[in-house]
Amino acid sequence: MTTVQITISDALAKEAAAEGLLETGSIEAILREQLAAARVAKMQATRQRLMATRTPPMTAEEIEAEINEYRAERRRAAGA
Repeated sequence: MTTVQITISDALAKEAAAEGLLETGSIEAILREQLAAARVAKMQATRQRLMATRTPPMTAEEIEAEINEYRAERRRAAGA
C-alpha cells in the first residue's frame, strides 16, 4: 500500500468529506475511473492517428509474414 498526501482547500475538503469522497474506497474508485478514462482517450487518439494515415489494413498473409519475421529475429537474437 502507498500513502498519498494531497493539499486542497478547506472548502473542497469539507464538501468532499460530506459526500464520502475522501474515504479510501472512494478515492480508489475515482482514481480507477480516471485511469480507465485516460486509457480510453489514449486509444481513441491512437485510432485517430492511424485513421489519418489512411494506410490500408494488412492482409492475413502480411500479418503472418510479420509474425514469422519477428519469430526469426527472436531466434537469431537467442543464438538459435
